[in-house]
Amino acid sequence: MKRVSLKDVAQKAGVAPSTVSLVLNGKAKQRRISETLAAKIISVAKAAGYQPHPVAVNLRTGQSKILGLLVESISGSFFASLARTIEVEAESYGYKIMYCSTENNPLKGKELIQMMFKHQVDGYLITPAPGMEEDIAQLLQLKRPLVLMDSYFEGLNAPYVLVDNYKGVRTCMEQLLKKGHRKIGFITADLDLVQLQQRKRAYRDACTEYKIPASSQYVLGIAYDTPQKTIIKQISAFITRHRDMSAVLFGTNYLGVAGMESITNLGLRIPDDLAVVCFDDHDVFRLYPPGISALQQPIDNIAKTAIALLMKQLGATKAKSRKQQILLEGKFIKRRSI
Repeated sequence: MKRVSLKDVAQKAGVAPSTVSLVLNGKAKQRRISETLAAKIISVAKAAGYQPHPVAVNLRTGQSKILGLLVESISGSFFASLARTIEVEAESYGYKIMYCSTENNPLKGKELIQMMFKHQVDGYLITPAPGMEEDIAQLLQLKRPLVLMDSYFEGLNAPYVLVDNYKGVRTCMEQLLKKGHRKIGFITADLDLVQLQQRKRAYRDACTEYKIPASSQYVLGIAYDTPQKTIIKQISAFITRHRDMSAVLFGTNYLGVAGMESITNLGLRIPDDLAVVCFDDHDVFRLYPPGISALQQPIDNIAKTAIALLMKQLGATKAKSRKQQILLEGKFIKRRSI
């Protein structure tokens, strides 16, 4: 279907294209165009189905009123909730969201950033994948408004907002250690992301503080792109190899969900045979008998804070806070799994 142009509207209304442009941009009174003629032009444009071309609007206003949201995965519960809140918050400022995912593939991330750049998005909200440092650095060099979420690169001075991963895992470990557990397994995603490294370091530091030797520190790293059935098998094999473990801490909720299936398949009871805690809560943990204890990330607060930081860069808010790199505290949800 042919797009109705401004010239088409002008021809139907019997006026010059410049007159149509002035009316549709709200400048009729300023240019002394009669109310009767302005009403006629608006009526013709509406009947013809005229829509301003977004690129033309962007060139005229200098804004697309679109934000680029680039997350790790569209299917993940954390990122779905994050995106939902970001969309609501962005709309309150008059912005729409262009939503894409990298699946932690840096090449895909680069291509998506380039696509967003060509679409002239006004700002970027990004959960960066390993290997995207240069792409983020380039946006910073071009002075493009951006905020990183859930992760960041230690060598780049970029605005970011995420949960305090180190403190969150220390909280999970302290809950288990207070219950007398000393042989605690740690199952995490094998990715070079700062938040995952912080979680692993928190596990190691908690063990050191409680004088748990390295021989009793059981860590399993699972590749991010591992199929679900293989993840379940790897977790089952890990638990079977370390029958002396009395507890396990999952470093991400998707591994925790797979872990529930592994534990069930092995015929183990929670918490009688194995206590369980997960970093990042999930609806499954609330429903799974007897209820899985978890560190709940402040998803709404992360999203709202990220939007606030971006709006400040875009000049859409006069917020006084100068802090650009923000860690938020998670909340431990204690259920009957420990």
